[in-house]
Amino acid sequence: MKLIRHGAAGAEKPGMVGSDGVGRDVSMLITDWDGAHLSPRSLQALRLLDVDGLPPLEPDTRLGCPVAGVGKIICIGLNYADHARETGATVPPEPVIFMKPASAINGPFDPILLPPGSIKTDWEVELGVVIGSSARHVSADQALAHVAGYVLVNDVSERAFQMERGGTWDKGKGCDTFAPIGPWLVTPDEIPDPHALPIWLAVNGQRMQDSNTRELIQGVPALIAYVSQFITLHPGDILSTGTPAGVGLGQKPQPLFLKDGDTLHLGIAGLGEQRSPVIADARR
Repeated sequence: MKLIRHGAAGAEKPGMVGSDGVGRDVSMLITDWDGAHLSPRSLQALRLLDVDGLPPLEPDTRLGCPVAGVGKIICIGLNYADHARETGATVPPEPVIFMKPASAINGPFDPILLPPGSIKTDWEVELGVVIGSSARHVSADQALAHVAGYVLVNDVSERAFQMERGGTWDKGKGCDTFAPIGPWLVTPDEIPDPHALPIWLAVNGQRMQDSNTRELIQGVPALIAYVSQFITLHPGDILSTGTPAGVGLGQKPQPLFLKDGDTLHLGIAGLGEQRSPVIADARR
């Protein structure tokens, strides 16, 4: 199944994608795609719906983040060996964890705002994992039972804020609009192996990242198990698994960063695509 949320920002309603690829409204049946509706039991019940018989959405309907009420976005850094090399870092002995706030969430086709003072805003296409049931001290063998589905994530990052302003990475990761998510939450039955998905990103039509999730250093079960040793994962939380080589910071002979008027186009096989215009925040 493919779950969506549609409508104006802040007033999205739940929907699903029919077998014909058309978005359908399910708000008469479901309040929203929050953690309470992402449990294994709830998702199993959804499979009984005649989705194709539900009201279709207009083709130009805005899509938002497909998960409502996200409690936290937990991200993994340097989880592709080629990306670690291009940034001059060594592969860490344990996963690097940082957070993005829910206030950074953006729709998959909404503008990305360059924040005031930004000089090094960068892109990072990533596989996101949506948690469907609470995970605390789970083993890797148990981990996938806690997954409600997968999403496409762009971990937009302001490198000067992240690397040159002291403290943690979070200040360069959490600006408004820096977490475009979606267009769909795709349930695991449609993604039998999350470690075999082509993943890519283009800037102004030029392919910058082109890889496959098989290149993940730590796979999805290992990451869920690892993170759950320190942080309880709740339904509706999103775990973003890292980005492959090709970010702006790693470009040669010199880094390349986003500017007003750029367009990002990115995707993961089976999880859809995003297209985001980049604009300067009016407060700059």
